[in-house]
Amino acid sequence: MKTEVNFNADIITWAIARAGYELQEFAMFPIQDWLDNKKRPTVKQLEKFSNKVHIPFGYLFLKEPPKENLPFPFFRTGRSQTEQVSINVYDTILLTQRRQEWLIEFLEENNYEPLPFVGKFDENTDFKIIVEDIHNTLGLKNEWASSFSKFQDTLDFLTRKIEDIGIIINFNSVVGTNNTRPISVNECRGFVLVNAFAPFMFVNSADAKAAQLFTIVHELAHIWIGKSAGFDFRKLQPADAPIELLCDKVAAEFLVPENSFNQVWDNTPSISVLAKHFKVSQLVIARRALDLRKVSKQSFFKFYNDYIEDLKAKKEEKKSSGGDFYASAKKKISPTFAAYVDRAIKGNALLYRDAYRLTGLKGDTYQTFMNKLYQ
Repeated sequence: MKTEVNFNADIITWAIARAGYELQEFAMFPIQDWLDNKKRPTVKQLEKFSNKVHIPFGYLFLKEPPKENLPFPFFRTGRSQTEQVSINVYDTILLTQRRQEWLIEFLEENNYEPLPFVGKFDENTDFKIIVEDIHNTLGLKNEWASSFSKFQDTLDFLTRKIEDIGIIINFNSVVGTNNTRPISVNECRGFVLVNAFAPFMFVNSADAKAAQLFTIVHELAHIWIGKSAGFDFRKLQPADAPIELLCDKVAAEFLVPENSFNQVWDNTPSISVLAKHFKVSQLVIARRALDLRKVSKQSFFKFYNDYIEDLKAKKEEKKSSGGDFYASAKKKISPTFAAYVDRAIKGNALLYRDAYRLTGLKGDTYQTFMNKLYQ
């Protein structure tokens, strides 16, 4: 005998809208009959429904939908900020928060000191001062990227440098390890959760590598200013908010210093030439040329659109199945964060079930991942 249960109809409609669906997309459930009180769902049906809309089963019996407030301002290009994001972005923020909360507690219990650069400056600081301090903290010279042969190497090098000073970077384009829940680049290029012990960055790995590089440095600026935020950063353009404009200036100057740019551009006003010189992508150079009024907005946006379309075409050509699962997991979780989890396990400060929850990996997969972590 199937057990039918009572539920809150308002929660059903809220959950469908929250997950980005329309009522008619749920033909596999007699939703309308439930709402019209013609039928009552079974426990199994409600369990399937809660999985479909990505909410805990218990939510279906609440008196009213829970308030889900963003823990930081989420900035939109062309506007100041938004109070709402998609369920996939929201759940990714929650996952990152859980990881951060655990790591903060672990570091404090092990007598780690707070990181001195977090919140060192404020929104009134000159962007060049912030850039200089980031250079000094990371141990980089002014044109630090010029020694690399390609900008992918630049991105990998900078990522290692940032993790070495205690900042966690998660590169991902889905919620956790769920490939059926993608995170749109147009909605979220990244976000940063600032904390004195364990700052966390999230970078959308579905984005172009050039844009990822810009996002990372933009997030670094937020850490130095001490303000958490998320952003869509459409066409590499910041929101109108003062903090976003400041972080944007920091990122641009950090990647391509103005004085050096002008010297090279004055001799050879070529985006491709400057890209090779600074070892960043042509997209970053085009964006810098726009900042310094070397090209018009119209020219930049045309270049940006052509660049992205060309990138999509190349991705289609290179499409292949599979890939290195563990290398991908390493970037999603962060080698630094994973090492802390491993240390906690070995020191009997963390249960395996909690390690599985924090990493999204289980059993033999988890163990193989940890074995490969130090290779």
